[in-house]
Amino acid sequence: MKGRRSKKRSALNRFFYRLRYGLGAYALRVFILVLGRLPDHMLVSAATFWAWITYKLLWRYRIRMEENIATVAGDRFPDEAQRKAMVWRIWKNFLLGLFEAGASIDSPKEAIIAKVRVEGEQHLRDALAQRKGVLALSAHLGNFAMIGARLAAAGYPFSVVVKHPGDEQFAQLITQYRAQVGIDTISAKPRREAARRILQALRENRIVLVVADEFKSGEITVEFMGQTLPAPRGPATLALRTGAVTLPMFATRQPDDSIVLAIGRPIEAVHRESLEETITATTAHYTRHLEDAIHRYPDQWSWLGFPRKGRVTRAEMFNSRPSRTAADVTHRAS
Repeated sequence: MKGRRSKKRSALNRFFYRLRYGLGAYALRVFILVLGRLPDHMLVSAATFWAWITYKLLWRYRIRMEENIATVAGDRFPDEAQRKAMVWRIWKNFLLGLFEAGASIDSPKEAIIAKVRVEGEQHLRDALAQRKGVLALSAHLGNFAMIGARLAAAGYPFSVVVKHPGDEQFAQLITQYRAQVGIDTISAKPRREAARRILQALRENRIVLVVADEFKSGEITVEFMGQTLPAPRGPATLALRTGAVTLPMFATRQPDDSIVLAIGRPIEAVHRESLEETITATTAHYTRHLEDAIHRYPDQWSWLGFPRKGRVTRAEMFNSRPSRTAADVTHRAS
C-alpha cells in the first residue's frame, strides 16, 4: 500500500511539474508577444506594476536581499528604511530590464543599437583582432540581459553560459528566443560539455559571456564584499588555457534611464609560481573587478550572490514589514 501511495504521489508531482512549466511556456509566449508591441512609456508602467506585485509575493527573496545588504554593507546603508527602499529600486530595475530584454526579441537591430550605448568598444575590437576569443566577465548588474542583444545586433558573434531551467522544453523555448537576437546559448551543465562548447566558441573567436557573481560554491576561496566565499575556477582556467582576452562588461542604467554598456580594458592574468596559484590569484583579480562595479552601482545589483544562511519564516517576514507610510504608497505609485 505504501508503495502504491508513493507511486501515486510521484505521478502527481510529475503532472504538476509538467503543468507548471507548460503554463509557464504559454505565459512566456504571450509575454514576449505583448512586450514587442508596447511603446516605451507603457513598457515602463507595465514593468513597475509587475515589480510591485512580485515584490509583495516573492517576499523570501527581498528579505534575503535586505539581510545581505545589512550584513556586508550595513555601514554604508545603516538605516533599515534606506535598505528597504534600495531593495525596491533593485527589484524595479530588474523587472524593467527583464521587460526590455523581452521586448528586444521582436525589435529591429537598429532599435536595440539605439537603446544601448556602448563605451569602450575599441577594447573589444582589439581583443577580437587577436583571434583567440573574448571572455566577457559580468554580473547580475543593471540590465545584464541586454549585453548579448546589443553586441549581437552590431554583428559580433556572441555566446552566453547559462543555467538552464529544469524542464527541457521550457529551456529550449528560452534558447530559441535568445537565438532570435543572435545569441548562442551554452548550458552550464553538464560541466564537461559546457567546457567543450566554450572552448569551441573561443576557437571560433566568439565573445563568451560569463556572469560570475554567484559565490555559493566553488573550488577557490576569495574575498568578496568583506566576506570569505567560495568561487568557481572556470573563468580563470578558461582564459589561461585558451589565451582568450578577458574583458569586463557591465550594462548599467543611467540617471536619464538610458542604458550604457561599458567594456573595460583587458583583465590580465596574475601569474604565480604554479598553475594552481595562478588560477587562484587570477580568480581573486576577476572578483575585485566585479566588486568594483557593484560598489559603483549598488542599487542595480541583485544582492543574491551569497550563500544562504537559513530559511526565512513567515513570522520573520511579517515582523520585517514596515508600517503603512507615505513611503510605501510612493513605492506603489512609482
